[in-house]
Amino acid sequence: MNFIYKIYQLCIALPILLVCTALTAIITIIGSWIGSAHFWGYYPGKIWSMIICKVLLIPVEVRGKEHLDKKTSYVFTANHQGAFDIFLIYGYLGRNFKWMMKKSLRKIFLVGKACESARHIFVDKSGPKKIQETYSKAREILKEGTSLVVFPEGARTYDGCMISFKKGAYQLADELQLPIVPVTIDGSFEILPRTAGFSFVRRHKLIMTIHEPIPPCGKGVEDIKVTMEKSYAAIESALPEKYKKKNNAQA
Repeated sequence: MNFIYKIYQLCIALPILLVCTALTAIITIIGSWIGSAHFWGYYPGKIWSMIICKVLLIPVEVRGKEHLDKKTSYVFTANHQGAFDIFLIYGYLGRNFKWMMKKSLRKIFLVGKACESARHIFVDKSGPKKIQETYSKAREILKEGTSLVVFPEGARTYDGCMISFKKGAYQLADELQLPIVPVTIDGSFEILPRTAGFSFVRRHKLIMTIHEPIPPCGKGVEDIKVTMEKSYAAIESALPEKYKKKNNAQA
């Protein structure tokens, strides 16, 4: 079956996904140019992500959607197991949001331009001024009532376990007094881990657990630290035991 699945990926799934990716990028660019980036920056990507999971025969399970209020803006913080985290969140979170993503992704042909047109936020760490500009863009988006999705680890895991979180997303949530929603992703590491490079995907169930929002508990450095610790603990709690590092200190 594994051999047949690889042949299916190469001969059927790959051509479909390449065409879908190009069409989604073009629709997003044109739609965001002539219409609303709020609409065109989200729905084409959502449909694209769902198509990718379905074409690759990846089963998906979402838990905890009942914890979300449709009228509330959130800062979603998720662990980063692998490339399929993007498709799982984009396709199945069920909330219009903007990504906070690496600046290097802007260089991807068509996709980078589509992300820019959709007003996703590229994190520029080249200097203090650029970092502040990045946070300023995020503040404006959150003030407009749109949610934000961040991978606070900053990069995909090498072994499936979580590493220490960076503070940026939590500082924004603290400044604007917005709730943090921890999100656990499980299964993405098995499908396509960071160490696999350009490889065939392995069929495995994707599970996204949306935890209860963590409301602002105050304002300041200590409150940010407390929220980070709560978020980390919540995300790790829904991971399989083999991916838990109970003594992993926070940054």
